[in-house]
Amino acid sequence: MPRLHETDPLIHPDCTITDSRFAGYVEIGKGSRIAHSEFGDYSYCDQYSDIANTSIGKFANIAAFTRIGPTDHPMARASLHHFLYRSASYWDDAQDDPAFFAHRRSRRTVIGHDTWIGHGAVVRPEVTIGHGAVVGAGAVVTKDVAPYLIVAGVPATPLRERFPAALADRLLALAWWDWDHAALRAALDDFRALSVQAFLEKHRG
Repeated sequence: MPRLHETDPLIHPDCTITDSRFAGYVEIGKGSRIAHSEFGDYSYCDQYSDIANTSIGKFANIAAFTRIGPTDHPMARASLHHFLYRSASYWDDAQDDPAFFAHRRSRRTVIGHDTWIGHGAVVRPEVTIGHGAVVGAGAVVTKDVAPYLIVAGVPATPLRERFPAALADRLLALAWWDWDHAALRAALDDFRALSVQAFLEKHRG
């Protein structure tokens, strides 16, 4: 794996990036399409992810072929088709509909810190995935997911808590994802070797 950089994102070939921002140590997988979105430190998506209108926290793990914040069609109008809002592509004397695009971009999806979005999952617009949560492969998430909850299915429903509530609360309070790069390196052996409870006890969470 190539070395990641604190300022320059690693963007693999054949990606389409539109109006998006990337923090430190970010990686964007081959063939991904990222639009009007932000990635926090250390977050990545695997190949052929399609992410729009989304705010992604730190340390998010986004698997291949995911769809996050998928754009909608105007179901309440006489037609669903994008000739309604991409009109300039069809007629010389018509303009695109800026209000439609502004509304679409306002419907933000939020992915929390230290999350895992499984292969092929879909997370709908205006959904928040809480810190530490896990979304199973192939899930379709239509409602908010609480921190440290594991969900799966179509539509996604809770499977179990990732950790007991007391431990989850302590992890949220510790907020290790806000540690600087040197502090993460200093704690690397503890992340690898200690149980969650032991880690929290050592690091006073």
